[in-house]
Amino acid sequence: MQDERTPTLPPLLNVGFYNFVMTDKIVALVRIDSAPVKRLVQQLRREGTRIIDATQGRRTRCVIFLSSGQIVLSALTQETLAKRLSRPEAIFAPETAEEEEPLESEPVE
Repeated sequence: MQDERTPTLPPLLNVGFYNFVMTDKIVALVRIDSAPVKRLVQQLRREGTRIIDATQGRRTRCVIFLSSGQIVLSALTQETLAKRLSRPEAIFAPETAEEEEPLESEPVE
């Protein structure tokens, strides 16, 4: 029996170095090469509020815009991330509680 209150998590996209983003929140994958995108990233770095750096110190190659207004910086190219989004086996779908086997309780002595 499925509990209606049990939330199901949306699939997650690995944006590099075991950092994940919810796929249903992604609006756009943009290269960092253009000057307007570089200026936007620099401005958000100065503000320090809406930027999530998932590069682990590597060179930023892709900016991921989220529906919440935040951006995620990734060291992977947008082509790599787009391929991961298009392949269902590359997306990490967290297991929900109803998919797990219930633990059998031990008899009380």
